[in-house]
Amino acid sequence: MISRVTAEFESPDLAELAVKRIKESVNGIYSGSIIRSTNYHSRKTHEHSSVIPTAFNNYTNFMTAVMESPFSDDSIPEPYKRQNTSACIVCGSGAVDNVIAVMNSLGGLDVRSGK
Repeated sequence: MISRVTAEFESPDLAELAVKRIKESVNGIYSGSIIRSTNYHSRKTHEHSSVIPTAFNNYTNFMTAVMESPFSDDSIPEPYKRQNTSACIVCGSGAVDNVIAVMNSLGGLDVRSGK
């Protein structure tokens, strides 16, 4: 019987290492793939704009200025900087326990197996 085991990793490097180590050390593996999250990359393509109020006169009329600055990694909050990556392994049912053990040992989060 064929089973699928998935886990989330905090970085693409850890997911690649887990897939590589599982393919090398566990028998009965059919395929392994990595699915990258797009949160960080989609936010990185935008310019950063700031609206600055500038006093125009003394009668409560204001003029605003918009300043565009190049994108900076400092402007992104920490949760959006993470590049969560999922690893998916398709294997035989006899190898599921070994695959789960390797994923857990390399920092896999939310490890699931579908039989």
